[in-house]
Amino acid sequence: MAHLMHIETQRFIETHPKSAAHASTTSALLAGVPMPWMRRWPGPFPVVLDSASGAHFNDIDGNQYVDLCLGDTGAMTGHAHAEIGAAISAQLMRGATVMLPTVDAIWVAEELSRRFGLPKWQFAVSATDANRFLLRFARAITGKPKVIVHDWCYHGTVDETLVVALGDRTISRGGAIGPQVNPALTTRVVQFNDLAGLEQAAAHGDVACMLIEPALTNIGIVLPEPGYLAGVREITRRHGILLIVDETHTICAGPGGCTTEWNLAPDMVVLGKTIGGGIPVGAYGMSGEVAEQVETLQLSDGIDVSGVGGTLAGNALAMAAVRATLTHSLLPDQFVRTKALASSWTTGVQQSYERRGLSWSVQQLGSRAEYWFCPPPRTGADAASAVDHELDAFMHLWAINRGILLTPFHNMALFSPFHTPEDVDQHTVQFDDALTALTGA
Repeated sequence: MAHLMHIETQRFIETHPKSAAHASTTSALLAGVPMPWMRRWPGPFPVVLDSASGAHFNDIDGNQYVDLCLGDTGAMTGHAHAEIGAAISAQLMRGATVMLPTVDAIWVAEELSRRFGLPKWQFAVSATDANRFLLRFARAITGKPKVIVHDWCYHGTVDETLVVALGDRTISRGGAIGPQVNPALTTRVVQFNDLAGLEQAAAHGDVACMLIEPALTNIGIVLPEPGYLAGVREITRRHGILLIVDETHTICAGPGGCTTEWNLAPDMVVLGKTIGGGIPVGAYGMSGEVAEQVETLQLSDGIDVSGVGGTLAGNALAMAAVRATLTHSLLPDQFVRTKALASSWTTGVQQSYERRGLSWSVQQLGSRAEYWFCPPPRTGADAASAVDHELDAFMHLWAINRGILLTPFHNMALFSPFHTPEDVDQHTVQFDDALTALTGA
């Protein structure tokens, strides 16, 4: 693999001279990039974007790519969507942010209520903010200090959730910079698909809420076993623990995410990324019972220093973008198409590694699919133990050199309505060729 990686690195350098030159002139950018995750791509320097449209993009060297990353879900509707772009442009010329409600905000709240079954909604600048706000609300209305999350979960940059389990202890996740407190003071960690462990964590009586993804998505896709999520709902209800479902990634399951597809009945829901069609926005919804208590908090004199809000939260531009997105994208017929593409991608990957006798796996969740270098993981810890950074880097660089972009943090492909069967076939061919190069088989 080292020999192959050397060859692929040289090929990358030779085919990206302008991106290389750009990397040498970025002294004003911290770490050479606008945002730290942009350093996570394989290769000695990042590819520099020129333009993106639909399911494809071009770099400044003129190379074209099939985009299976889609901004790590942020562009799940596709790039440069005509109707969404027109709505954003029109609102921008009418005013972007005035710190006043708009008609679009009411429409969006009603549409999210219809899709997810929760009657009350508010907005944030990101799903990270939305998660942070709901943890505050949960602690405030229950009077309990702690939260429960899954081992190897991901809910943005929320301090309480950047944790993993070490035996029965809660510790900061590796790479979490400057934790503000010992996370054991705020958080209990349970394994995904472990109802006995959840029962034990809930029995302490001091847990305000449990924040979950209905399927883990940021440590590979780890799917719930039959009955697991129903068990989570039963245990949380019995112990008076509010259940928060973070659908930021799992909205790939359908127009109402896993909440609707799997009848989850949470107390609160978080959305973000793709619902803005490229404009930063987060949303949080809640049941009527929870909303009644939260509204009492929000009408207090101290709400401006409550730790909830943000000057740009719910701005007119974002609300126009979400309305256009929910009107023209993330629709039932589009999910039929994107799920079928994800299924074809999954089949191509599976057939390739099975022909070579590799004990890998590939999991699909709606229009999202991902391969992993182990049998299907049952927990986040199982998935984390199978991470192979060198193999990851090779598979990603091989794909980039052949016009395919996967999500940099793992081996995930996401499909928009603009992708085609030919895009899937292009990935299948290069994936199969990579395995031939690696195994000689």
